[in-house]
Amino acid sequence: MPRPPPPTDTGVGPGCRDRIPEMGSSELASAFLTDWHRIVAEQDLEALHEILAEDVSIGAPPYWQRLEGRKLVHHLLGLIIQTIEGFSYHREWQQGGELALEFTGRVEGLDLQGIDLISLDTEGSIARLDVLIRPVNAVNALMGIITPQLATFLAEPD
Repeated sequence: MPRPPPPTDTGVGPGCRDRIPEMGSSELASAFLTDWHRIVAEQDLEALHEILAEDVSIGAPPYWQRLEGRKLVHHLLGLIIQTIEGFSYHREWQQGGELALEFTGRVEGLDLQGIDLISLDTEGSIARLDVLIRPVNAVNALMGIITPQLATFLAEPD
């Protein structure tokens, strides 16, 4: 049986070129990286809010559906930043406004490794973020801590 065609807008690959900033994208990305590393190292949640686009979306384990909106993404990232111990970035890859950042850390004594895939908008804000983490036991430990807190946040009235 033939495979169905891929979705027309997956947010990755050649089809997303119209959303990648071209002019000055290297400068935007460099400035973003400087801010991002400081924000994560200092757990500066106020500054984190400011570098998220209003319509930002995140794909994170174990959620299949993307989570959308600055308020929700800010809360989830804040939980992740505050939960992973010894969080540090290592290698980085950049192509225009697209970034891949390798990180390591620990959760409940379990080592983890991951990659943040970040798409910047033309203002240098995060438009899209995908978080990939392994191994599965570290992902499960992280989600065991974060999921109840996220559920409480989602249950709160706006």
